[in-house]
Amino acid sequence: QRTSRARLISDNLAWFVFWGYQLFILMAATGYLLGITEGREYAEPEWYTDLWLTIVWVAYLVLFLGTIIKRKEPHIYVANWFYLAFIVTIALLHVVNNLSVPATLLGSKSYSLFSGVQDALTQWWYGHNAVGFFLTAGFLGMMYYFMPKQAERPVYSYRLSIIHFWALIFLYIWAGPHHLHYTALPDWAQTLGMVFSIMLWMPSWGGMINGLMTLRGAWDKMRTDPIIRMMVIAVAFYGMSTFEGPVMSIKSVNGLSHYTDWTIGHVHSGALGWVGMISFAAVYFMVPRLWGRKQLYSLRMVNWHFWLATIGIVIYAAVMWVSGITQGLMWREYDAEGFLVYSFAETVAALHPYYIARAFGGLLYLSGALVMAVNIWMTIAGRVRNERPMVTTPKLQPAE
Repeated sequence: QRTSRARLISDNLAWFVFWGYQLFILMAATGYLLGITEGREYAEPEWYTDLWLTIVWVAYLVLFLGTIIKRKEPHIYVANWFYLAFIVTIALLHVVNNLSVPATLLGSKSYSLFSGVQDALTQWWYGHNAVGFFLTAGFLGMMYYFMPKQAERPVYSYRLSIIHFWALIFLYIWAGPHHLHYTALPDWAQTLGMVFSIMLWMPSWGGMINGLMTLRGAWDKMRTDPIIRMMVIAVAFYGMSTFEGPVMSIKSVNGLSHYTDWTIGHVHSGALGWVGMISFAAVYFMVPRLWGRKQLYSLRMVNWHFWLATIGIVIYAAVMWVSGITQGLMWREYDAEGFLVYSFAETVAALHPYYIARAFGGLLYLSGALVMAVNIWMTIAGRVRNERPMVTTPKLQPAE
C-alpha cells in the first residue's frame, strides 16, 4: 500500500487470505498428527488441503495485483516486483507438483500423477524453488523496502536491482536438479542443474552488494541502531548461503555433502540467518508505527536479541558444517578389502558433541526471540524503558 499509494482493493478479501491461510496451517498440522500426508518433502499436505491453499493463494494474487493496478504511484517499486514473482511462481509450483488423483471420492488419500524419476524431478523442481521464491524472493522484497527506510537512504543502484531481479527469476527456476545428483535422473539434467546453480551465484551477490551499499553514507548507524545491524547480518547470511549453495551443487562436493548435516547447516544459515534476521528487523520497524508509538520499549533489548541470535546461528550453522563433513568422510571410509570402516551407529555416536553444541546455539537463538517477544509486548502496551543511549558520540574538537 505504501509503495503504491493506494488502499487494498478489498479489506474483506485481505481478511479471507489471512484467516484462510491460518486454516491451511491448521489442516496441514492436523494432517501430520493423523498421518494424513503425501510423504513428499515440503509438500506433505493431502489433496484437499492443497486445493484449499490454491483457493487462498489465488485470492492473494488477486488482492496484490488489484492493488498494483489501482496504484497512484506511476512506478512499480522494486520490492513489489519480487513479491509478484514470489506469488506467481509459488502458485505455479504448487499446482503442478500437487497434481494428484484422490483414491476414493470422499477419502483423504491421493496418488500423484507423476511416478519414478519424473516424480522425483517434479518434486525437487518444486522443493528447490518453493524455498527459493518463498524464502528468497519474498524476503528480498522486504530487504528492498525496510533497509532503505531504516537507513534513510535510497537503494544504492536501481539498475543493479533490475539485473538482480531478472537474472534471479531466469536462473533460479532451473537449479532444482542439483538435489538429485548421483540418482536415476539423467546425467545431462544433473549437470544442467549444477550449471544454473553456479550461475545463480552472480545475481545473488548482486543483490547482497546492493543491500549493503544502500548503507553508503550511513555506516555510522551500525554503532547506534541494532535494527540496522540485524539487517546487515541478514544480508551477510544471504550472501554466505547463496555462495555455499552453488558450491554444494558441484557434483564432487555434493558427493560428500549430500544426505549429511552440512545440508542442514546450509538451510539453517539461510532460514535463521537471512530470513529470521530480516524478519526480526522488519517487525521491530513496523510495530511502533502500527501501534502509534514513538519508539520501541527498549533498544538495548534489541541489541541483546541481536547478539543472542547472531552468536546462536553462527554456532548452530558452524557445528552442522563440521558435523556434516565428518559424517560424509566417515561414510566413505573403506578398508583395504573394500568394506566400510564405520557402521552407521558409529557415525551417529561420533556426531553427539556437535548435536549438543547445535542445541546450545538453537537455545541462544530462541532466547533472543523470547527477548524480542517481551520487547514487542511492552512496546504495544505503550511502555518506554528508561535507559541510556546505545552509544554516546564524543564531541569532536577542531584540528589545530
